[in-house]
Amino acid sequence: MFTPDNAFSGFSIDDLEAAKRFYGDTLGLTVSENQMGFLNLTLGSGAVVLAYVKPDHRPASFTILNFPVDDVEAAVDDLNGRGVVTKIYGEGSHTDDKGIARGWGPDIAWFRDPAGNVLSVLKAG
Repeated sequence: MFTPDNAFSGFSIDDLEAAKRFYGDTLGLTVSENQMGFLNLTLGSGAVVLAYVKPDHRPASFTILNFPVDDVEAAVDDLNGRGVVTKIYGEGSHTDDKGIARGWGPDIAWFRDPAGNVLSVLKAG
């Protein structure tokens, strides 16, 4: 019988070790390798997201993971200090020099993981 009780999300990557370092060391998530050799990323909420190596990986053309924060500018400064680039969209993107879009909904800044997938920090609430 179908039940949504243990549903989880996943996305593809192209390099397991690079993803493990980025999500674990750079972003500070709890990262573990499961029995299939995929990564389990444990979010602060306790939810687990699967990251799996796909030989013909293509970065997602949409935001795969969002991190709500109280202060987007402080989060961007922190991420930039960790070597994460948040200015990923060029002219006409409605983002400032730090890559923060303001006034089009909640303040938000996007960045990429080592596989090119797009993530974001956005104003909580």
